[in-house]
Amino acid sequence: MDELASDNNNCKEKAGSSICEVLQILGAKWAFLVLEELLNGPQRFNQLQRNISIVKTQSLTDTLRHLEKNGLVLRKVFPTVPVTVEYSLTEKGSDFQAALKEMDKWVQKWGNPVQAIESAGKTL
Repeated sequence: MDELASDNNNCKEKAGSSICEVLQILGAKWAFLVLEELLNGPQRFNQLQRNISIVKTQSLTDTLRHLEKNGLVLRKVFPTVPVTVEYSLTEKGSDFQAALKEMDKWVQKWGNPVQAIESAGKTL
C-alpha cells in the first residue's frame, strides 16, 4: 500500500478538501466493495472473499485492516478452535450506506451503457 501512502501525502497538500478526507478514511482500492458487502451483515473472512471474488486475499486483508483502523469495520475474534474472526460495520461504516446509494443512482444514470446492457442480460 505504498502507493496509498503516496496518494495520501499528495492529498494532505490540498488541506480542507473533503474528497481528500474521504479518500484518506476509505483509502483502500476495494473499500467500497467491502463496505457494500458488509451492509448485508457480519461475515467471516472466507465468506467475504467468496462474495467479492475479484479481490485478492492480501488486498482484502489490507482493505479490512485499513477500514478497521479508520473505525468503519469492527473485527471480532471468537475463542474457538480454530479461531473464528467476523467482520461487521460500525455505526460509522453503516452510515456510509447513504453515500453508496447515491453512487448507485449516479452510475445508473451515467454509467457505461454497454456494461449496463451486459449486466441486465446476466440478471434476466
